[in-house]
Amino acid sequence: MRNQLREKNMDRTERFYKIDQLIRERENVSQKAFLEELGISAATFKRDIEYMRNRFNAPIVWDRKTRGYRFGPHSGDAAYELPGLWFNASEIHALLTMRQLLADLQPGLLEPHIQPLLARLNALLGAGDHEWQEVEKRVRVFHVARRTVDLQHFEVVATALLRRRRLRIVHYNRSTDETSERTVSPQRLIHYRENWYLDAWCHLREAIRSFAVDALRSASALNEPAVDIPDEELDRELASGYGIFSGAEIHWAELRFTPERARWVSHEIWHPKQKTRFEPDGSYTLEIPYADDRELIMDILKHGADVEVLAPESLRSKLQETVRAMAARYE
Repeated sequence: MRNQLREKNMDRTERFYKIDQLIRERENVSQKAFLEELGISAATFKRDIEYMRNRFNAPIVWDRKTRGYRFGPHSGDAAYELPGLWFNASEIHALLTMRQLLADLQPGLLEPHIQPLLARLNALLGAGDHEWQEVEKRVRVFHVARRTVDLQHFEVVATALLRRRRLRIVHYNRSTDETSERTVSPQRLIHYRENWYLDAWCHLREAIRSFAVDALRSASALNEPAVDIPDEELDRELASGYGIFSGAEIHWAELRFTPERARWVSHEIWHPKQKTRFEPDGSYTLEIPYADDRELIMDILKHGADVEVLAPESLRSKLQETVRAMAARYE
């Protein structure tokens, strides 16, 4: 049963490359070793070997003396070549994002280690059928609306977070244009929409709060141990609603998108607990929970006249006010 599960998880092309790799590394490989490494049945393995011989001209031979498989002399005019490999969407995004983050890193303690890391990433990007330079040239990852972070503050925050120490921070509130000094117990760092946020227990408010790291004017670690908040409580407070803003009271927004916009929105995940349905006229209804409407309103507005807020009335009224203010600005 275990082999059957592993067999399902490994793509056939991946098995071809694994067979090739094992023979190149060990020179002579028993069938038992192949079955253990690949997690497949003997019948599947034999089919793979025959396929590689017939389709890719693999010079794989059975050595009776050593009772193992090895590469023999190549025969015929056709060269032995495996099919090209490619990364899936999440893998290429992760590799290119890591490479860009490392390339943009400012000089610091990690500087001696950056080049070896970049070399490893380049090797991974070039592990398929293309050189890493070609991958980076042809596949681009753009980071939009990323705000700059004071590296010193980030280092202090991250160190206190991992060492479980309280922090004294001076936080700038962009909405009120005011700063406030807080003592917080850091719980976790979140990278969300290209920016870093600190989830923490605020000892001033005696509540869980989320702070944008780039909005910190100063940060210093204290000797006092941090208060630990259970993950379940953090998720209940911060992840139950929509976006990065938290709140105890959860509301449900009902949005209806035009048939034209539905072709895009119906493939998007706005929230893990969203409810969706298509209407008879082709429009698309999306229901999502939210606690604070600021981020939700911004995402609604980007769809312009192709979306309508059906409920709740409070959110609908706030959108009406916002749209009127926008229209007045252009009159």
